[in-house]
Amino acid sequence: MKKNLLFVSLLMVAVAGMTVFEVSGADAKKKKKTPVTLGTNPFVTHIFTADPSAHVWKDGRLYVYPSHDVDPPRGCDLMDRYHVFSTDDMVNWTDHGEILNSSQVPWGRSEGGFVWAPDCAYKNGTYYFYFPHPSGTDWNNTWKVGIATSKYPAKDFKVQGYIEGLGDAFAMIDPCVFVDDDGQAYFYYGGGGRCIGARLKDNMVELAEKPRKMEGLSDFHEAAWVHKRNGIYYLSYSDNVPHPNGNRMHYATSTSPLGPWTYRGVILEATGSGTSHGSIVEYKGEWYLFYHDCSISGRGNLRSICVDKLYYNPDGSIQLVKQTKGGIKK
Repeated sequence: MKKNLLFVSLLMVAVAGMTVFEVSGADAKKKKKTPVTLGTNPFVTHIFTADPSAHVWKDGRLYVYPSHDVDPPRGCDLMDRYHVFSTDDMVNWTDHGEILNSSQVPWGRSEGGFVWAPDCAYKNGTYYFYFPHPSGTDWNNTWKVGIATSKYPAKDFKVQGYIEGLGDAFAMIDPCVFVDDDGQAYFYYGGGGRCIGARLKDNMVELAEKPRKMEGLSDFHEAAWVHKRNGIYYLSYSDNVPHPNGNRMHYATSTSPLGPWTYRGVILEATGSGTSHGSIVEYKGEWYLFYHDCSISGRGNLRSICVDKLYYNPDGSIQLVKQTKGGIKK
């Protein structure tokens, strides 16, 4: 795999159980804040990763929680073993190693695998890691959203159980947790063409109300992600339309974290990997879209995570994100 990465030079240094990646070149070493310099896309190349969930925590670093495509793949059923990656400059990324795998889930299916797109949230000194995983052999009808907790953002996670009361378990995937400015947390999941949301209790593991369908979305497929900017709530997601290069990423807006939502348009064209799944986050005054493609493997079940700059128009709408190979000033 690495022989094909002619555009990347990686220095891999084992330090206390973690791997640090340094993109070569003068721009990477200077760590200039203005203009922003991004590392090379994809920014993780030693394993295959997808579905990046990005967050900025209290230590000032940006953390990404993706899923992991196992190589060689048999399909999405083999996806397993969550890793965490972080950066403080958008160029150099640290692999903090594996934090969880299916064998550590007491209620999980005996066959393992099937740990798909996760998310993470922080509240009251605890990090909450949310992950979908089936509880039976009939995997697509037995999904649960598990919860693991830790006092650290990238280690020592222990499975605590799963969220109860979510209803029909069919395609109960792609959890997302958004914590609003007032500390109220909201839980979402999106799969099988439906997007569901509800308030969470302060303990972050129980629903505070009956979950409801998110209204106003156009052609929703999966991969819900909610963020807030200037008082506007944004819900981004993957569509159903079978475009030549796969699904696209769309978004909708609302004045409430649970809608109703107003459809706004496409923010990311298909990446060639078939699926589309990403997250939007602000870091050091700049906004970024994280997503995946298959530019390393050429295969939709061996994906790699990328990041590019995201721009808003004066009216709050989002411009179409340009997919790049990174390593450029923005």
